[in-house]
Amino acid sequence: MSSQPGSRHHGRLELTWTDKDKTLLSTGNGRYDYTFVDPSDYRVSEVRLMQEIGRVEAPTPDDRPEGLPEPTNGNLLITGDAMHVLDALAKIPAYAEQYLGRVKLVYIDPPFNTGQAFAHYEDNIEHSIWLTLLRDRIRQIKPLLADDGSIWVHLDDAEVHRCRMVLDEELGAENFVATVIWQKAYSPRNDAPAFSTDQDYILVYSKQSGWRGNRWERLASRDALYKSTDGDPRPWVSGDPAAPSAHRNQTWVYAIQSPFTGDLIYPAKGRCWGQNQDSMQRLVEEWGVPYRREMLDDDVRRALICGVPVSELRKEIPALMVDMDAEQAAAIARARYEKGAWPRLYFTKSGNGGLKLKRYLDEISSSRAPQTLWLHDFVGHSRTAKNEIKLLFSDETPFATPKPELLLKQIISIGTSPGEIVLDCFGGSGTTAAVAHKMGRRWVTSELLADTVARYTLPRLSKVVNGQDPGGVTTSTERVPATSDDKNGGGGLPEGMTPEEAQEFNRLLGKVAKAVGPELNDTAIKALKSASKTKAITTVNWNGGGSFTHLRVGESMFEQVEGVVLLADWATQGSLAEAMCAQLSVDYQPEGIFAARQGRTRYVIIDGMVGEGTVAAIVDRLAEDEAVEVWATQVDEAAVGLLKERRKGSRLELIPDKVLDNYRRKSSQKSPFGAGRSVPRPPSSAEGAEGASASVG
Repeated sequence: MSSQPGSRHHGRLELTWTDKDKTLLSTGNGRYDYTFVDPSDYRVSEVRLMQEIGRVEAPTPDDRPEGLPEPTNGNLLITGDAMHVLDALAKIPAYAEQYLGRVKLVYIDPPFNTGQAFAHYEDNIEHSIWLTLLRDRIRQIKPLLADDGSIWVHLDDAEVHRCRMVLDEELGAENFVATVIWQKAYSPRNDAPAFSTDQDYILVYSKQSGWRGNRWERLASRDALYKSTDGDPRPWVSGDPAAPSAHRNQTWVYAIQSPFTGDLIYPAKGRCWGQNQDSMQRLVEEWGVPYRREMLDDDVRRALICGVPVSELRKEIPALMVDMDAEQAAAIARARYEKGAWPRLYFTKSGNGGLKLKRYLDEISSSRAPQTLWLHDFVGHSRTAKNEIKLLFSDETPFATPKPELLLKQIISIGTSPGEIVLDCFGGSGTTAAVAHKMGRRWVTSELLADTVARYTLPRLSKVVNGQDPGGVTTSTERVPATSDDKNGGGGLPEGMTPEEAQEFNRLLGKVAKAVGPELNDTAIKALKSASKTKAITTVNWNGGGSFTHLRVGESMFEQVEGVVLLADWATQGSLAEAMCAQLSVDYQPEGIFAARQGRTRYVIIDGMVGEGTVAAIVDRLAEDEAVEVWATQVDEAAVGLLKERRKGSRLELIPDKVLDNYRRKSSQKSPFGAGRSVPRPPSSAEGAEGASASVG
């Protein structure tokens, strides 16, 4: 890279760390053994099979409330390391067909590097270990993401700055969407050494730039703020008719004369009228008073509003002045005010104040843009999450850092629609999957520790399917104003007061009344309480149904003995054939001697010797335009040449040697193990092996 003045620099900003070119080896027991290995190492390159353990399903309840999303089926709970789970989903055809490029949202809550070792997973990982773990999982996740998918990475402040750089490298800085801040705590921890941390961070990235998530629904509590205090048939709230950036829109800064008082009304400092002068004149003339445009000597005032010197002010901007006798104008305006249903641009304080603009409920969007600051009263906090776990498992100690269901609901609602796929490969207690299921999304979740799955994840998700989980987002409660029709009385809230504010006012009013005692007027207190009365509305969002399959990541098909890689004892006959198909990314579909087919290529997996007789028998079973790949644990060299001669495009390979070579080839790096031509099991005889091979498949 040149450093001469005027030269163009190339390259990109990236984070480096020890052994960044290596990958991390898991011990599979919830800990990482701090060993970096070459990506071609069979322990990280092998595609593991996934074995079905059981299935949980329940019919859709007959009393299902109308409007609830349909329960989903085909969901997966997987016990095993995310490293193997993600490879299996992407490379085993039966899973890849369903998940490769089809996952709409990925939420991961990787172990935070906080220097603490929690009971349920290892959380004391050196920076380089943690970063490699994160980087490797992101690389595996990316192919699974749909083109319009997003990934949400939940972090505390220990690694968020480094994580952002890794995600920029792997997903592209241009695909960064937002940083969501979650208020996980609402009261200080006095045992904190310096600051008590209140927030976590959720980094949001998309697979492709230009991503747009779903918008949030408007809250009923916000809609309740729209009223009609003037008899207007359309509910409205008071808005500002002015807008910012007066210094750039100086021609929209001028006076509007009030027909009520004759006063000149200007926008506030730094603001300009929100519409052009023609539009503003039409709006103000709805009071039945004509207006004219007149030049005023107001340059100093306009310059102050625009925030510029008078010398830089755009001059000769006329004001909107009442074009009739002042007393007559006031009488017309007053009559119009008394009539009610005031014009859209109205005068406050019974006509004696400034200008406001009606914002009508029926003109606003039914949705709202998601915001990045998520306070605890909106999505819950850490104590909320722990209480949810205690409700499900009264005899268990909650996780140290559980996440509330409301938090996941907001993430899933932005990133997916019903029926789309949610993935969480650090499943823990199963919060992501539980919420996804209740919201009618398909889901895949994996958890490394079998004990965690048995104690938390499996029972929790089973309760969700069976409609036995009453907590979290199963129901939702919203506070709204009490109306005059309610038996509790009340006629709506004061203008600008939210139901939450009204509830708090009522609570504090009770405290004040109790403290002051009989000096307060009971009638006044009752009137205040009536004016601020609210009620809670509870809605059922979930009552069971759907299904999921519980899978377990299988054992390795290899084992190492004194530095030599051999086949494991279980990898024989049909089991070997299925495992090999996973390595080759072909769909295991046994048919006679064949284990699989891909296009015009057949696959034969033989646990034994392949000689010339076996080759001849295989070729005889091929169609004229078909080729074959034969993989065997023992190979006669003469058979290799015969197969190439008899059928072009075919090949005969040795297991496990050539499998390991393929790993090395794919990673373009040298394997740490030798390529000795090992024989995992001694053959009984060449002919016996050939005879057995004909029925393998």
